[in-house]
Amino acid sequence: MENPESSRTDDPVAGLLARYIRMPGVPDEMIGSDGGLRPVWAKFIPGLAAFSEDALAARQARGDRYLRDAGVFFRQYGPDTPVERDWPLSHMPVLIGEDEWAGIEAGLIQRAELLERVVADIYGDNRLVADGHLPPELVAGNPEWLRPLVGVAPRGGHFLHFLAFDIGRGPNGAWWVLGDRAQAPSGAGFALENRIATARSFSELYADLNVQRLAGFFKTFREALYRLRGSDEARIAVLTPGPMNDTYFEHAYLARYLGLMLLEGEDLTVRNGEVMVRTVAGLRPVSVLWRRLDANWIDPLELEQDSRLGTPGMVDALRAKSVTMLNALGSGVIEARAFLAFLPRISEALTGEPLALPNLATWWCGQQSERDHVMQNADRMTVGDAFANAPSFGHTSIDLDDGESLGDRIERDGVHLVGQEAVALSTTPALDDGQLVPRPMSLRVFLGRTPEGWQVMPGGLARIGRRGDTVELAMQKGGSTADVWVVGHRPAARVTMLSGRGDDVLRQKPEELPSRAADNLFWLGRYVERAENAIRLTRAYHLRLAEASAAEVELLEAVAAHLTWLGASPEQGFPQGLGAMISSAANTAARVRDRFSVDGWSALSDLDRTLAGMSNTALPGDDMARAMSVLLRKISGFTGLVHDNMYRFTGWRFLSIGRAVERASLLAGLLVDFGDPAAPDGSLDFALEAADSTQSHRKRYAVATSRQTLVDLVALDTLNPRAIIHQLDEIETHVGFLPDTGVARQLTPLQRSLLQMRAMLAGRTPEALTTPIIADIRTRFVALADELAEAYFG
Repeated sequence: MENPESSRTDDPVAGLLARYIRMPGVPDEMIGSDGGLRPVWAKFIPGLAAFSEDALAARQARGDRYLRDAGVFFRQYGPDTPVERDWPLSHMPVLIGEDEWAGIEAGLIQRAELLERVVADIYGDNRLVADGHLPPELVAGNPEWLRPLVGVAPRGGHFLHFLAFDIGRGPNGAWWVLGDRAQAPSGAGFALENRIATARSFSELYADLNVQRLAGFFKTFREALYRLRGSDEARIAVLTPGPMNDTYFEHAYLARYLGLMLLEGEDLTVRNGEVMVRTVAGLRPVSVLWRRLDANWIDPLELEQDSRLGTPGMVDALRAKSVTMLNALGSGVIEARAFLAFLPRISEALTGEPLALPNLATWWCGQQSERDHVMQNADRMTVGDAFANAPSFGHTSIDLDDGESLGDRIERDGVHLVGQEAVALSTTPALDDGQLVPRPMSLRVFLGRTPEGWQVMPGGLARIGRRGDTVELAMQKGGSTADVWVVGHRPAARVTMLSGRGDDVLRQKPEELPSRAADNLFWLGRYVERAENAIRLTRAYHLRLAEASAAEVELLEAVAAHLTWLGASPEQGFPQGLGAMISSAANTAARVRDRFSVDGWSALSDLDRTLAGMSNTALPGDDMARAMSVLLRKISGFTGLVHDNMYRFTGWRFLSIGRAVERASLLAGLLVDFGDPAAPDGSLDFALEAADSTQSHRKRYAVATSRQTLVDLVALDTLNPRAIIHQLDEIETHVGFLPDTGVARQLTPLQRSLLQMRAMLAGRTPEALTTPIIADIRTRFVALADELAEAYFG
């Protein structure tokens, strides 16, 4: 533990709070109405104040470093193209006492039960509309109401399994519900990452405050998912729209954390009413889908016809009750702001009880009395889209036509508008230049259904405004997020995702690899190997360029032509094609992000950043050669981490096959251009260097480099990991472990091709392995990739 000396003032707490001025009429999470620290903060703030400004900055940097190394990001949508941004962590946690949290839990569980009944009625008996509790326009006119799902009872009986609620503390100090999230609630995975980063920043304070752990919530929810399977052979998956989604990192993170498959719509097919995942071993059943994809895009046959993200026939599978969807399609209907105006009365009608946590006061302008009220009080309200699903946070969010007043718009289009009470949310401390300042805050709290009922995550995701304006709570508007610590009276139980049951030591059956994931891993291996080869060639070119004599001009021209053929021309400064290769590798890796360790992903990201940093600075010659040496070490670090640390499941084999196919093809191309008798002087030694086999040649042969020794070492030596035949051995070994290639089966077309290629190589002497034959071998390796794709990626 550090032993910092405070440099603030004689009173460290006073120094820390010197700029903390409460906003008039706004409650504060840390400072009570009497101007003193609230009890739940009484231990944390003095501990925080004990750190010097340098020590505090170092601790913030520690949290940021973890998030950066873990690759946590969100995708920010701008006017041009989406951009990946570092995760915006506000390092100060939000502290809530467990007694107050118990009230929040009870109120949200009551609300979750109510929403389940509302959705069940909307897609079932429709009594709420028939009895006048819900206007029919709010159902039939809601874009999230899905007519094909009417009358489709969910498998297992429940529509809702995972919910989120946005809540905030109002001026009277009570908590309000600002919005309900049932479509595909996001943030739970980010809350986990916030917890890790913040706990690392303030590890001693975290340990002393009895903060309730998050792992127990996820462990219980995972167990609930497994109970929904119906069969031990059925799979559970997180259904994602793909890497371009703004919260894709979370989808991959949760899939990895919970041990679930991460699938996109194209991974799935519906056969005879049953959902199946395409794997390299064939079709396999999927019975539980935790969707992170909006419902309208799930099935292009019955919902949004232009969807390229969904799976045709999914609605039919739901009718057949072969799959449980979390949450049920169409449940997003209850997210509409207008529903907040009716839920209090619906609660009374269905349960006989008022809502324990009140709504943000809302008036639907489709009724005359409410419309009049909104127009008379518009200066104290926000007016917005009735079917939007986000709180307006203090600003009117509708566009008016030229010359149209707000009153005219409300009168004309009241069915599509709501008025909501302008909210002044409570403030919470945030760090700014080593001191605490108040910032507006809302909380997102998560609930998961278990066989024992709803369970609430003890904490959640706090959204923090950039300044004093609640409009900037959203990350897309520049807001940040913070961890939420529920502080208990006693030490929290230590819960992990690992079970203590003795039978858990039994190995589980290896997961079937989705065909799309296999395809991406195969191409990742190829892209990385291609980039490494281009780096080696570029380095060798610039080493010779730095000391080029007239005799080497012809060789340099040949190397430049070879690099241009590979897409990495050296003649215009830094080879831009090299950046494209690394980007292709990174983009492909992003499609299978759930299959990489944090270290592997961090190494690839570091390579991408390093490349971007040197692309405009490295000069031709020795400077460029040194830059290529740096890149070579970094790309070797990535391949080493991945190949040494990935479990030897099928995914690793496809990655390795891709690497071997690309290496063999590139080595063959190298021998064609630089091992031919007509190649320029110096080509043989250049080929050895580019093949990273110079040292091996010195140890293997007692003579100078000749075409025979080059071909023998780089094409025919099974002990040389940079030899073509060694790649063939690697591919044959990995293919032997793939589905449908057992020893008792007939050879597959892929295996026959491998045998023919081995005969072409192993049956020849170096002298007989002519340039045309090597060129033919290169073509066969390209064809081999096509055969692999046909067998396993279709």
